[in-house]
Amino acid sequence: MRANTLNPPAARSRPRSRSWWRKQVGLLFVLPSVAFTAVFFLAPLVMTAWMSLHDWPLLGARHFTGLQNYAALLSDGNFWSSLGFTAKYTLVVTPVLFVLAFGLALLVKRSVRWVGLFRTAYFLPVVIGLATSSLLWVWLLNDQVGVFNAGLAAIGVIREPFQWLATTGSALTAIVVMVTWKMVGLTMLLLLIGMQAIPEEFYEAARVDGASPWEQLRFITLPLMRRTFALALVLSVIGSFLAFDPMYIMAGGGPQNSTITTVYWIFKAAFVQFRLGYAASLSVVLLVILIAVSVVQLYLLRDDTRY
Repeated sequence: MRANTLNPPAARSRPRSRSWWRKQVGLLFVLPSVAFTAVFFLAPLVMTAWMSLHDWPLLGARHFTGLQNYAALLSDGNFWSSLGFTAKYTLVVTPVLFVLAFGLALLVKRSVRWVGLFRTAYFLPVVIGLATSSLLWVWLLNDQVGVFNAGLAAIGVIREPFQWLATTGSALTAIVVMVTWKMVGLTMLLLLIGMQAIPEEFYEAARVDGASPWEQLRFITLPLMRRTFALALVLSVIGSFLAFDPMYIMAGGGPQNSTITTVYWIFKAAFVQFRLGYAASLSVVLLVILIAVSVVQLYLLRDDTRY
C-alpha cells in the first residue's frame, strides 16, 4: 500500500513529460515545411489578393480601386477567349494523355525482361524542362530543317513543307503532341504505382473463377484505381490550365492570338501592358476556377473502397 502511494504525481508526470517532448520534436520536423509554405505560398497569395484591389502600375503610385479590376475582367473579351482556349486545350490533351499513359502502364506492369529499360525510355522525356522541350519541337516542326517534314516527304506523304504552327488547328495539334510526349511518362508512373498497389490475391481469385483479362481489368483494376485516377486527373487538369511555355515558345500565342491561354494573358497583362493589379485579379479568378474544378473532380471520383 505504501509503495503504491509513493510520489504518485512524479510517476504520472514522467509519461506526460515524455509525450510533450515528442510533440515538440515533431513540431521541429514540421517547422521547415510550414515556413516554406508560408513564405512561398501564403505570403504571395495574400500579396496577390491585395494587389488585385489596386491600380498597381509597374512604375508609379498605386491606388486602391476595390473590386474594379474584377468588374473589368467580366467585360474583357481577351480573358474569356483565353479561358475558352484553355478549356479546349484541357479537354483535348487530358483524354489523350490518360489513354496513352494507361496503355503504357499496362505494358510495363509485369516484371519481364527489359521492362526496366522500357519504363526508363517512357519516363525519360519528363526530366527534360518544358521550355527545352518546346524549343526542341520548334526545331523538329520547322518547315525548312525539321525532321518531321523531311520524314513525311521521304515517304511521299507530303510534297511541299508543311507549316505546322501556321494555323490554329495544326498549332493546337502540335502542342498537344509535344505535351503528351513530354508528360505521358509521369502519368504512366502514377498509374503504374496505383496498379502495383492492388493486391495480387484479387487477380488470382478472379483467374480461379475463370475471369478473362478484360474482366479483371474492368471489375478489379479500374474500380480499385479510382483514387489514383483522381490524383492523376487533378494534376493533369491543373497543369493544363496553367500551360504557358508551349504556347509562348512554340506558337507565340498565334496565329492571330488564337493560342493564348489564361496564364499567357495574365503574363501579357502584367509584363506587356504593365497592369499588375489587373493581372493579379486574373490570377485570383484562375485560382478560384482551379479550386472549383479540383473539388468537382475529387467529388466525382471519390472512393470509399477499403482493401
